[in-house]
Amino acid sequence: MKRQTGLRTSRRTASPAPRLLLAVLLAFLALQPALSVLTAPGARAAEGDPTVSLSKKEAGKGGEITVSGSGWRAEALLMLLVCGQSTPERGVIGGTNACANADGRAVTTDEKGAFSKKLPVTEPPKPCPCVVHVATVTGEQAVADAVFTVAGHPTEELPKQTGGGKLAVLATTRLEGDSSLLTWFGAPPARRLVFTVGNLGSAPVKDPVFEVGTAHGVYAPQWEERQWRGTVAPGAKAQIKLPVELAAGAHGDYQVSLRYGKKVLAEQPWGVGRPWGVTLFWVLLCLVVPAAVFRIGMAVVDRIRPRPAGSHRTPAPATRRRPQRRRRTGTSAGQDATTAPGLTTGSATNEAVTTHATTAVLPWFTPDSAPSENRPRPTTKGQA
Repeated sequence: MKRQTGLRTSRRTASPAPRLLLAVLLAFLALQPALSVLTAPGARAAEGDPTVSLSKKEAGKGGEITVSGSGWRAEALLMLLVCGQSTPERGVIGGTNACANADGRAVTTDEKGAFSKKLPVTEPPKPCPCVVHVATVTGEQAVADAVFTVAGHPTEELPKQTGGGKLAVLATTRLEGDSSLLTWFGAPPARRLVFTVGNLGSAPVKDPVFEVGTAHGVYAPQWEERQWRGTVAPGAKAQIKLPVELAAGAHGDYQVSLRYGKKVLAEQPWGVGRPWGVTLFWVLLCLVVPAAVFRIGMAVVDRIRPRPAGSHRTPAPATRRRPQRRRRTGTSAGQDATTAPGLTTGSATNEAVTTHATTAVLPWFTPDSAPSENRPRPTTKGQA
């Protein structure tokens, strides 16, 4: 009996150890999925730079290659171009002017940041070495290049790169210039980007080529090359003014960026007012043209509409003719103007009646003294 009691006591004291091991094992199994996610190759690729791969490293004009990529931002819009005078180390030296822009392609990445798109092979405007240039169109900028050879396209050496020179912006940038009256009516807004750079390297920088980009809203900047004529000695500084111009009718909030090489040196906001002159022009056009059309239409309707029966224009009232006074002639004492030769009997009678009617109502004549046709006419000398 005593031995059995001892055995039971030893079993009870040894039972907590397996339970502790079991709990540790369950915790490790629960943390294993999280550890596997952290160590997954996809997560490492997302943290690294975007990559581009080609199905062919060389192809002739008229051919087609497949461009694939990974590590890009999810659901990002990308632009695929064949560019000349470029290498992955130095990038596209001539900007998009060195690329075959007309034959480019656009693609959207999937949820994992990968894509695959067919790209036609065309000759770029610049000689090789060439690359397939992939860049984001909207959002945060990301660029990747892959070496590619266009068969039959001329090849030249890249422009020499001045070594040792390094430019940096020393002061805040600003935009100079004002809008003119034409800008109020839709002319392209223009400014000058003013900034001060200093050469932090050991070699002079001669005639540096900057890139000025303008972005509106969520779209990526549209870069244009601007070359400054001059030399910045080591340790020296210089003030540079570069022209900036937007499209006609542009308005809203814009972002002007300055890039040298692959590094963005400065960014400057630019608020462009709305061209109210264009709006006023369209408002006036919408008011004047309908009014003119309405008046023309009413004139046509008034001309072609039928007239009601019996309607005619009333003639203008005739002017009353003044009665002619009797004129005496020297031929006969009893003859007056009404019986003068050359007058007809009817006209003489009418004139006499008119004269009688006119003189009858005159106030200075009385009925007895008024002239009458029944009285004998006076005779002239020599007539019976």
